Amino acid sequence: MAIIKVMDEILANKIAAGEVVERCASVVKELVENSIDAESTEIKIELLESGTKEIKVTDNGKGMEKEDAVLAFSRHATSKIKEEDDLYHIDTLGFRGEALASIASVSDVTLRTSIGEVGTYVHIQGGKVLEVLPSEARKGTIMCVKDLFYNTPARLKHMKSLYTELASITEYINKLALSHPDIKFILTNNGTNLLNTDGSGMLLKTIKSIYGITVARKMIEIKGESDDYMVEGFISLPEVHRANRNHMVTLVNGRVVRNTELNRIINDAYHSFKPDNRYPITVLNITVDPSLIDVNIHPTKMDIKFSKMEELIKLIETLIKSVLHKKTLIPEVVLEETKVASKPNHFVESIRKPIYQEQKLEFDIVKEPEYKETLEMNSDFVEIKEEQEEIILEHPEVVEEKKERLPDLYPVGLVHGTYIICQNDLGMYLIDQHAAKERINYEMYKKKLGNPKEGSISLLFPFTMELANNEYIILKENFEIMENMGFEVEEFGINSVIIKAHPTWLPKSYEEQATRKIIDVILEKEKEFTIEKFNEKVATMLSCKMAIKANMNISQEEMDALIKDLRLCDNPFNCPHGRPTIIFYSNYDLEKLFKRSGFEQKQ
Repeated sequence: MAIIKVMDEILANKIAAGEVVERCASVVKELVENSIDAESTEIKIELLESGTKEIKVTDNGKGMEKEDAVLAFSRHATSKIKEEDDLYHIDTLGFRGEALASIASVSDVTLRTSIGEVGTYVHIQGGKVLEVLPSEARKGTIMCVKDLFYNTPARLKHMKSLYTELASITEYINKLALSHPDIKFILTNNGTNLLNTDGSGMLLKTIKSIYGITVARKMIEIKGESDDYMVEGFISLPEVHRANRNHMVTLVNGRVVRNTELNRIINDAYHSFKPDNRYPITVLNITVDPSLIDVNIHPTKMDIKFSKMEELIKLIETLIKSVLHKKTLIPEVVLEETKVASKPNHFVESIRKPIYQEQKLEFDIVKEPEYKETLEMNSDFVEIKEEQEEIILEHPEVVEEKKERLPDLYPVGLVHGTYIICQNDLGMYLIDQHAAKERINYEMYKKKLGNPKEGSISLLFPFTMELANNEYIILKENFEIMENMGFEVEEFGINSVIIKAHPTWLPKSYEEQATRKIIDVILEKEKEFTIEKFNEKVATMLSCKMAIKANMNISQEEMDALIKDLRLCDNPFNCPHGRPTIIFYSNYDLEKLFKRSGFEQKQ
């Protein structure tokens, strides 16, 4: 007797739901993407109890006729691909034909849809069609999903907290809104509005709706193309960063995707402009021929593979670095008056969970120093001008290109042997002498490492270094790297080497310690080792050792020399670790601080 049998369709759909429908956010994702594919210009997502009780998606798209409305809930039923070749030219968000069948198998679903004539009402519960009736003729679709996972108790038991579910949904709708700024998105939970974009097609206005005006003011527009790719969007100034990669949004032909390599390249392009453990806010849309990408990797359709990946990496890296190196990136300290909140926090109110208070910073806009922009303000609504303008900063020297990227600065004092006070006509500047000297040293060492034949010093008393046997084998294999840098190194007994000469640029009195650090970098080198990566690590390490320490008083002449050297740096705004070297207090803010400006002065 045969023991292999074909599964019941409802059982197969429940199994498929395990991959397609992981949580409430998965349902929202599939329903909203269907609305986008239906050419909707307005999509409203209404949640009850963070989607655990009800998810309702209303759109004004093309709608469906009766036959299609019923057939849409069948497994592998789709209007988006018809033959095998279509799989290699996908230009829609959905195409697998699994989502609706999977969702309907684990919930109670109602569908109201119309193409503008007589509408159709479909009611499905646990994968079984209960009703198919005529409905109103409103063009578009209303999909309502209730009691998700009611018939799969194991999945229901492991649902996250209401806060976690709502945060996940909000994060994905934010990304969809950024990927389609021409669509008006409305997101509510328990009747409370969480997101409302205007669908104007202006990406910067959508960024403002999600992150607030402070962040929107500090976004820089980038745009460029190669033979196969076009990249456009906005990246944040280095001073605006977050604790995780969730705010690095990558879009491919309007699809929100996850690609670890792209995120790494974007983050690496900010190297030395920000701390390594912080991440920028970016929204980059990549336009490419669909035949050069593969989105059919995972049921969620968020993973993606690129052909000609190296070309794309080079384009993104070049675009970001070129923009950052043209900007004057001095953070400005802006004094803000403390305001008493007049409205409740809508996010907290919508889920009524005190746990949100512990996580608040992930959703609040952290106060950052502001730049004055060309923005039109009207009461509570801030309209960003019709053009997607590049951020226009307050001070004229920011806009003009200069060989020296810092303005003229005149030192007047030193605080705690650490912070140099400078002034000019625009206001007051504070320079961290250790961070500034680190940047100067870093760029000097990078240059020296790029031209290693500038000489070495023979040691009157050579020093030896003993290593573990595995370390000795690795180092012996890489003697050439040290020799190219200007070291004279030889084997010296068992698992030991002797250093007879070193480069002239090693920090004085730290020669042996610096050599040990360089050897450590060689021992840690990865399979993808390049001399560029090696030089970067060595320059960063040595720059700190040679820098002026905090709490060390320096003379007026030394301050002048430090500022002169800093002004000649390619990036004088950050130390190699990404900390700022200089911050700015405008004359206005100084006067405001002492109650000398505008209205305050009259009091």
